[in-house]
Amino acid sequence: MSFESIHNYYEQLVLDRIRELTADTLAGENEDFLCDVACVALNQLPSRYVRHNVDTVFYMPVQERAHIQQDVFETVNRAIEHINSHRDDKCPKTIP
Repeated sequence: MSFESIHNYYEQLVLDRIRELTADTLAGENEDFLCDVACVALNQLPSRYVRHNVDTVFYMPVQERAHIQQDVFETVNRAIEHINSHRDDKCPKTIP
């Protein structure tokens, strides 16, 4: 039995948002920073496991999609701020 098609719906949304920001706001940031932002952001969002994003989006109301997108934008921004504010810390604090 293969479970490779199961994934967290938010993963691709967060990664897409970070990729968008690397063209502008995050241009020049290293891979470690971007991965840290992704991890912090994903840990702040709820888990929503799906098999196929297309099916999930098809059955999701437009308002819910917009809400999820807004949550992703805000969460990624908070993650960036958090990682930036703790770049020089030897033992960074977690997000409250």
